[in-house]
Amino acid sequence: MSDQPTTPQALTDDAVLLDVREQDEWDAGHAPGAVHIPLAEVPNRLEELPDAEPLPVICRSGGRSGRAVQWLSAQGYPAVNVEGGMQAWAQGGKPVVSDSGKEPEVI
Repeated sequence: MSDQPTTPQALTDDAVLLDVREQDEWDAGHAPGAVHIPLAEVPNRLEELPDAEPLPVICRSGGRSGRAVQWLSAQGYPAVNVEGGMQAWAQGGKPVVSDSGKEPEVI
């Protein structure tokens, strides 16, 4: 089980990620292979976690996802924090999509 962070560049563009940001952040823009479970809801939605080992966890800049990784690891789930979050993902040229039809952005 690894809780060592990973970088967006170490992940494929279509990597399965757990995105723990809030709904408005998700709506504005997210990685195409991400599953959205806001941080506060993770403990009650474990059955919805993507099947990836280790599971990359992402937020805006890495703080919330770091807390999620600590909690998930303590529960026995192999998870890694994506360093720099969606900001680093987008700045690294990785794809960002939105469900709103608007131009995707990281907020």
